[in-house]
Amino acid sequence: MSWGTELWDQFDNLEKHTQWGIDVLEKYIKFVKERTEIEINYAKQLRNLSKKYQPKKNSKEEDEYKYSSCRAFLATLNEMNDYAGQHEVISENMTSQITTELARYVQELKQERKTHFHDGRKAQQHIETCWKQLESSKRRFERDCKEADRAQQYFEKMDADINVTKADVEKARQQAQLRHQMAEDSKAEYSSTLQKFNQEQHEHYHSHIPNIFQKIQDMEERRIVRIGESMKTFAEVDRQVIPIIGKCLDEITTAAESIDQKNDSQLVVEAFKSGFEPPGEVDFEDFTQPIKRTVSESSLSNSREGKSESRFSTKSKGKLWPFIKKNKLSLKLITLNMQVWNLMEGGGPEDFSNLPPEQRRKKLQQKVDELNKDIQKELDQRDALTKMKDVYIKNPQMGDAASVDLKLGELAQNLERLRLEVQKFEGWLAEVEGRLPARTDTTRRQSGMYEPQNTLTVNNCAQDRESSPDGSYTEEPSQESEMKAPAPEFDDEFDDEEQLPTIGTCKALYTFEGQNEGTISVTEGETLYVIEVDKGDGWTRIRKNEDEEGYVPTSYVEVFLEKNAKGAKTYI
Repeated sequence: MSWGTELWDQFDNLEKHTQWGIDVLEKYIKFVKERTEIEINYAKQLRNLSKKYQPKKNSKEEDEYKYSSCRAFLATLNEMNDYAGQHEVISENMTSQITTELARYVQELKQERKTHFHDGRKAQQHIETCWKQLESSKRRFERDCKEADRAQQYFEKMDADINVTKADVEKARQQAQLRHQMAEDSKAEYSSTLQKFNQEQHEHYHSHIPNIFQKIQDMEERRIVRIGESMKTFAEVDRQVIPIIGKCLDEITTAAESIDQKNDSQLVVEAFKSGFEPPGEVDFEDFTQPIKRTVSESSLSNSREGKSESRFSTKSKGKLWPFIKKNKLSLKLITLNMQVWNLMEGGGPEDFSNLPPEQRRKKLQQKVDELNKDIQKELDQRDALTKMKDVYIKNPQMGDAASVDLKLGELAQNLERLRLEVQKFEGWLAEVEGRLPARTDTTRRQSGMYEPQNTLTVNNCAQDRESSPDGSYTEEPSQESEMKAPAPEFDDEFDDEEQLPTIGTCKALYTFEGQNEGTISVTEGETLYVIEVDKGDGWTRIRKNEDEEGYVPTSYVEVFLEKNAKGAKTYI
C-alpha cells in the first residue's frame, strides 16, 4: 500500500491530512505540558502541607514527639516530602523526555512537510506547463491545417476559373503549398510535443508523484510512531517512580505499625505521675450511737473530744476530699495539678523542691544526665588537648605547648565545677528516691483517714509523725507504744485530739490552689500560722483559720519563726 499509487490524485487532501497530524502532535505536547504543571504544583502543595505540620523548633510541639503515634505522624510528613519529590521527578522527566523532544521534532516535521509539498507543487506545475505546451501545439496544428485547407480550396477555385490569369493561379498554387508545408510542420511539432508530454506525464504519475507521496507517507508514519513512543515514555516516567513511591508508602505503613499504645500510656504516666499515694478509705462515723464517757474523763477532755470530733467531721467532708466536691474525675484532677506544677517549674528553686516527688525525681535525673554529658564533652576536649600538647612537645615547630596549658587549666576548673554540680544534684536525687514510698500495704499512706495506731501520747505521735510531700503522714509507732493499750482513733493527717502549737507566721508570696488532698489553698499576701517547718521535702504545714490546716510549697511563702519555737529551722 502506497500513497503514491493509491492516492496519486489526492494531493490537496494529503496536504490537509498531514497538517492535521501536526496539530494532533502539538495538542499532545500541550497535554503533557499541562500534566507537568499539575505535577509540579501538586508537589509544591505536598511540600507546603508537610512543612505546615512539621514541629516547630524550640516549641512545646517537640515534646509531643516522644509518643510513638506522633513519631509515626512525623515519619509520615517526611515520607510525604519524599513523595512530593517523586512528583517533581515526574514533571522534570516529562518535560525533558517528551515536551522538549516533541517540540523540536514538530519543528523538523513542519520543515520536512514544507519541502515535500513544495516538490509536489513544483512537479504539478511542470506537468501543467507541459500540458499547456501540448495544447498550444495542438491548436497551432489545427489552425495550420485549416489554413492549408482554405488555401487548397482557393487554388482549386482559381485554377478552374478561366477568367483568372495564369500568374494569379500560380500565386494561389504557391500559397496553397506554403500553407500545406506549415501544416506539416505543425503536425510534426504537435506530434513531438505530444510524445514529450506523454513521457512527462508518465514520469509524473508513476515516478515523481509516487516518490514525493511516499516521502510524505513515511513522514506521517514517523509522526505516528513518535507520538506512540511519547505515550510509552509518558507511562514509563510514572512507572519509574512507582517503586520509590511504594517505598514511601511502605515507610508510612511501617511507621504506623510501630505505634505502641502501651508505651505511649507509660509515657503519660512518666510525664504526669506525681508520686502521691491515693487516699485511703474513709471510716464510717456512726452518729446514731451516744458517746460513752467514763467517770475518769474530765469535762475539759469531754469538751475537747466533742470539739475535735466536730472539727474533724467538717474537715473530713470539706477539706481532705476537695476533689469529690469539685470534680469526681481523677484524670481531670491530675491535669489541673500538673498545670499548677508546670507553672511552678518556671521560677522554682534549683532543687525542684516545689514539684511533686515523682516529677522532682525526673527533673533531678534529667539534670544529672545533662551534667554527665557536659562532663563527657569536657573530658573529650581535655583528651584532645592533651594529645595536641604531646604533639607540640615532640614537634615544637608545629605549635607552643604552653598555650595548651591555659586551656587545660580552664577545662580542669570546668570539670571540677561540673562534678560538684553532679554531686549536689545526685544528693538531692538520692534524698527524693529515699522519700518515695514503696507500693506495699505496710508503707501505704493514709491521707485524710482515721487509722488505729498504738502510741504513748499525743505528743509522741506528733513527734514520730513523718512528713510527706503530698501532705500526708505515716505513723511510725515506737516499741514502747506497741506495748501500750490502743488509744482512741485519730486523724493521721491532722491531730484533732490536740492542735499543734504555732511556731511562727508566714506570708503567702503567690497564690496556691490546694487541689490535692492534704494541701490548702492560699492567696497572695495572705498571713498564715506556721505549725510545722519544711523538713527538706519542699512543703510547709500551716494553719489558715482556727480549724483549717494543710501543706503549701515552701517556695510560695515567706516564713517568720518565733525565736524560742521548737524546731525553728527552715529550708527556704
